[in-house]
Amino acid sequence: MAFAGPAFAQTDAGDEVVPLWPGAIPGARGTRIVRKVNDRAKTAATHDRSITGIDAPALVVKRPARPNGSAALLLPGGGYGFLSYDNEGIEQARWLNALGVTCFILLYRLPAEGWTDRHLVPLQDAQRAMRVIRAGAARFGVEPQRIAVLGFSAGGHLAGSLATRHAEATYTPVDAADRLSARPDVAGLIYPVIAMDPATTHKGSHDNLLGPSPDPALMAAASVERRVTADTPPVFLTHAGDDATVPVANSLTMYAALLAAKRPAELHVFDEGGHGFGVRLAKGVPASAWPTLFTAYAKRKGVFPAP
Repeated sequence: MAFAGPAFAQTDAGDEVVPLWPGAIPGARGTRIVRKVNDRAKTAATHDRSITGIDAPALVVKRPARPNGSAALLLPGGGYGFLSYDNEGIEQARWLNALGVTCFILLYRLPAEGWTDRHLVPLQDAQRAMRVIRAGAARFGVEPQRIAVLGFSAGGHLAGSLATRHAEATYTPVDAADRLSARPDVAGLIYPVIAMDPATTHKGSHDNLLGPSPDPALMAAASVERRVTADTPPVFLTHAGDDATVPVANSLTMYAALLAAKRPAELHVFDEGGHGFGVRLAKGVPASAWPTLFTAYAKRKGVFPAP
């Protein structure tokens, strides 16, 4: 589907936009949700858009000039309260496209905007997105067994949830695509929110996803480190020790859980980088190395092709 007017006004003209749900959206209860785009860029030559009001979740497809069959589902962060569309979507697609990776930026629903079962809403969209990509693999020019997920901050929590809960039934199947696996072939969790424990979590992500006073069982179910199984795919983690927004303990906790479950995992913790750096760090800043490290990891796991 091509760019389709106001409903997808946050995308760029000519973008291919694929709606996730062919009919009723799970959890819809008639709440009026209005799409809003806030561009925080300081110059007219750049964009730094954040998006709220995700009424119709969709995939924005970014195709490389020379596709190599690999794909990445990109999950921007924003504390489950907005989507950091340029920093953790468009700019990630740009460097991945240069490697030949076909990218799918997921405009997933924000749980506090008026949906039933708010704690499941982002995961429903992520599962469905992976299945839609696999169902359309031939059309998109990708191989269904070479699909990564890359998530940032709260999007890292969503990517981790997809990696650990891909087989969980979170919605009623709607078509043949839902017979396909939602398991990513490798997961990249970049400065991710992992734990829902108040001592470790990011409060904004926790409250937006679960509400301010969730049932302890619900909180445990949403804690990614507790959901690791023998079928969790290889996981790449990166974080900066000076992250003042999402404590580095989140990545450390996840890495320990993966090791305990004997799942393949790689962790990089840098002393400098802060939070929300995407690919915007100067080359001299330690955390700027993460895209090269993630690329190498995905190649070793057979998802990105070796040179």
